[in-house]
Amino acid sequence: MIEKKSSDKNEITGAQIRAARALVRWSAKELASAANIGVATVSRAEVEDGRPTVTSANLKAIQVALETAGIEFIPVNGGGVGVRFRIADK
Repeated sequence: MIEKKSSDKNEITGAQIRAARALVRWSAKELASAANIGVATVSRAEVEDGRPTVTSANLKAIQVALETAGIEFIPVNGGGVGVRFRIADK
């Protein structure tokens, strides 16, 4: 069963997932493996620009996998959501 869309402003979007995956140069299969979810779930999450229609648990797994790979998700901050490489602490 697909969970209803949440209004949580900290949730990532499909567009962010696509962009983050491109930054780390991962295939959908590599992201699925890192997040311990199916490739179809990754594809379904990336299809929408807004909040993906996947479970919150799967969305969080995708986010954690990409953050572990060095991605920082930028929330809406007046200019829209985005992604970038996390700056390592010096």
